[in-house]
Amino acid sequence: YESKVKHLTYSILCRRSAPLGPMPNEDIDFKNLESLEKYRSYTRYLKKAEEAKNTPAWWKTYRQYQEQEDPGHDVERANIGLPHCRPSRVKEARERKRVVKENRRSIELERAMRLRTFKVSLDRVQAGWEETSGPYHVQRLADHYGIFKDLFPMAYFYPRFTLCVSYGQDSPAQVHYGNHLTPTEAAVAPQVSFEAEEGSIWTLLLTSPDEHLLDSEGEYVHWLVGNIPGGAVTSGEELCPYLAPIPAKGTGFHRYVYILFRQEETIDFHEDIRPLPCVSLSERSFKTVEFYRKHQDSMTPAGLSFFQSQWDQSVTHTFHNILDMKEPVFEFERPPVYHPPQVKYPHGQPLRYLDRYRDGQEHTYGIY
Repeated sequence: YESKVKHLTYSILCRRSAPLGPMPNEDIDFKNLESLEKYRSYTRYLKKAEEAKNTPAWWKTYRQYQEQEDPGHDVERANIGLPHCRPSRVKEARERKRVVKENRRSIELERAMRLRTFKVSLDRVQAGWEETSGPYHVQRLADHYGIFKDLFPMAYFYPRFTLCVSYGQDSPAQVHYGNHLTPTEAAVAPQVSFEAEEGSIWTLLLTSPDEHLLDSEGEYVHWLVGNIPGGAVTSGEELCPYLAPIPAKGTGFHRYVYILFRQEETIDFHEDIRPLPCVSLSERSFKTVEFYRKHQDSMTPAGLSFFQSQWDQSVTHTFHNILDMKEPVFEFERPPVYHPPQVKYPHGQPLRYLDRYRDGQEHTYGIY
């Protein structure tokens, strides 16, 4: 009787229901492929492929199922950055030809290449990268680290201006695009520089989307300077004083993002000023998207750089002496190791089988 029940269950599970419609390539006779009509040209094949693509099918694709579950997953994001005025391709080609001709006529360059003494200027390479493909690479990096997803939902921008952020004087620690810096290295406000036109006005923001202890979607603003004339950050209006990174112990790496906004005019930031000395985390609660929406008619994001940091001993000092609060510590509670119930006659088990149950409360068989 038991064998019959097992056979019946197996037959029910293995039974396949009929498809809801014709399957792809169902009308093809695979035993006689020579009888199939040949396309004879790529144009004819492309035409047939377009017809098959536009023919409605009874099944759903993965994209259609995804759209059904989340209708807004494939919505196009808005570019909120500065417009890019690319020079004429004809001018670029002429300039490239001119440089090639000059290099071919240069005797010193030919001699250096022949003797293998030619040196490439890394500063010129960096400057060329920043002017051409740099903003697009930085935008892809920011997407990879989830910067735009957390700070500007459904939006992005290409950083047209390069931010140079360095901590320390003797051996400065540079902020690039996702590199690691310790809270000790970033304990004091950095030196920030960027190329700015005379008479331009800027806003500089440092925020962390990973630090907030109460709101998973909130941020803590670490530095905010507005109405910066030209590139002189020290001459700007400090809306929120600098605070060192405070990644809580046990929470891993946190992201710290510098965003540079270009202002169209001088902005009245009286609603965004934090009371001094601003040593309360509740006063530093912040959301970049709300700040941008409030001033989006007068400012545009133009620069971006970010680094990652995790806990070290200076974080404890910041919590206790600057923020005057207890330091939050997060620990992972590992579940106890699972052992199946002990068997009196463990066939096929290793020789150390009984060692698993020596400290257990249940009765064990033959501890020796």
